[in-house]
Amino acid sequence: MTKIIPKALVNTMIKDRSVRTSITKDSFLYFFHFYYAHYVKYETADFQKEIIHNLEKSTTENLYVVAFRGSGKSTMVTTAYPIWAILGKQQKKFCIIFCQTRAQAKQHMMNIRTELEGNDVLKKDLGPFQEESDEWGSFSLVFKKHGARITVASAEQSIRGIRHNEHRPDLIICDDVEDVQSTKTREGREKTYNWLRGEVVPAGDRNTRLIIVGNLLHEDSLLMRIKDEIAKGKAKGIFKEYPLIDKNGVCLWSGKYATERDLEDEKLKVASEISWQREYLLRIIPSDDQVIYPEWIQFYDELPGEKHRGYRGTYAGVDLAISASETADDTAVVFAHIYSRREKLRIYILPNPIAKKLNFPAQVDLMKDIRNTLLTRSSDELFVESVAYQEALPQMLEHHGVKATAIKPKGDKRTRLALTSTAIKSAKILFPRQGCERLIEQLVGFGVEKHDDLADAFSLLINSTMDKHSGESTWLMYWMGDDEPLYFRDYVDMGQKK
Repeated sequence: MTKIIPKALVNTMIKDRSVRTSITKDSFLYFFHFYYAHYVKYETADFQKEIIHNLEKSTTENLYVVAFRGSGKSTMVTTAYPIWAILGKQQKKFCIIFCQTRAQAKQHMMNIRTELEGNDVLKKDLGPFQEESDEWGSFSLVFKKHGARITVASAEQSIRGIRHNEHRPDLIICDDVEDVQSTKTREGREKTYNWLRGEVVPAGDRNTRLIIVGNLLHEDSLLMRIKDEIAKGKAKGIFKEYPLIDKNGVCLWSGKYATERDLEDEKLKVASEISWQREYLLRIIPSDDQVIYPEWIQFYDELPGEKHRGYRGTYAGVDLAISASETADDTAVVFAHIYSRREKLRIYILPNPIAKKLNFPAQVDLMKDIRNTLLTRSSDELFVESVAYQEALPQMLEHHGVKATAIKPKGDKRTRLALTSTAIKSAKILFPRQGCERLIEQLVGFGVEKHDDLADAFSLLINSTMDKHSGESTWLMYWMGDDEPLYFRDYVDMGQKK
């Protein structure tokens, strides 16, 4: 404490209530290091001072903090800051804290209450308080002296219309409202994001401050979406990331981890390398059964075009849905421009693949429309999966004069997608910067995403394309006599006899 607050001043603050309340009211840094000094076991790091500064400098600026496990982020942001926001100069009247589950919310309320009951000086300056359980099933501490309330709730609860007297929530804090399990599927991630935008934010007022603390669990997690929105100017606020070891290899908390040995000892306490990378270094680590890694995906800014010398045609892969029900996969179509052959083969995935719930007649109509408008050249290819129910579609298309190649898939879905991985990693397959977000999401989230229709159409397209061109770069020789060739055919250039 003395490195932040001089010892002589500490002694004065202990003795004189008016001095300590006057000083701590203006400074959350002093407030935390005085009332919560028992939490400060190591020298306060610069990143912790920065978090404190961002908390105290504004009453309305949204703040998003991602920091390594054990960094003290929850102690500062969720345990201490709401108390100072009421007692200090920000004069907040209604703080609501969200945890992921009701059990976590109840435990957090117990932690806050225990701190207030056991901290005599804080209790004297802030109290008295009383605990309440309201009609929303949430837990609250009410500070009548300040006309304020702290409520702890879970993401499972609805808080529409919640108020404290005339006050709507003016400070909303979300602490670890996601975990690895909840971010595994798009459905889970959408649920959390829609809860934030549809329930949490509307519960506040125009001057309500939103603070979210957590970890980076998925490329499309709540915090990653917010980070992207801020970068694109679609959302306002400050986004801060604090890994234990930064990109330059510098430990951010040298007061606690003074040596390499200290870091190694901490790492030994962690369950796995994945946990260390994810929770301490803030790297988004896929599960062990990942097929396609996000860092393999490479993009193009401009298509070479159909007039390019190596242009081979436009190909499409079709994955058919057996059912058109709401819970079924979509009928999916992924398109690509194909260029060159053999080792120079390049596949440019086109933006805006199709994913729709269609019955059988509508599937036939869609294929006819694709053939008549998008795949009009003789070199264009339409690959349609042919297995079980789907076998009828290629036959029906042929009946309607639509040229399609029926493909019987080899192996299971995971194997078929894995066969595309080398081409993705080596940049033989390139994706547009915009327009294929759902496809990429299904590729990197294969096995955990609820739907995989676009991923299936993609693997059908790629594997069929690779099979089609695997032998075309071979010189076929026909011999007459011992060593004298009659002629040979070059399938690399124009497929013409030479």
